[in-house]
Amino acid sequence: MTIEQFEHWSLVLGTSGLMLYMFFIIYKLARESDAPRFGYIALFISLGLGMFGFIAKSVLQEFLKV
Repeated sequence: MTIEQFEHWSLVLGTSGLMLYMFFIIYKLARESDAPRFGYIALFISLGLGMFGFIAKSVLQEFLKV
């Protein structure tokens, strides 16, 4: 495994792990605030939109090979 491959997989696994942790934090925040179903949806959409943008940017870069 070359250094470039290691760096690539470290970045992918590290950011994926952080995003999963952020989803867990959003879930915990919604659960502790006793939010109804609409509250859960609103929290996940509003706070998860930034992560979705990051993922979409990466997918588009790979798709367009920029």
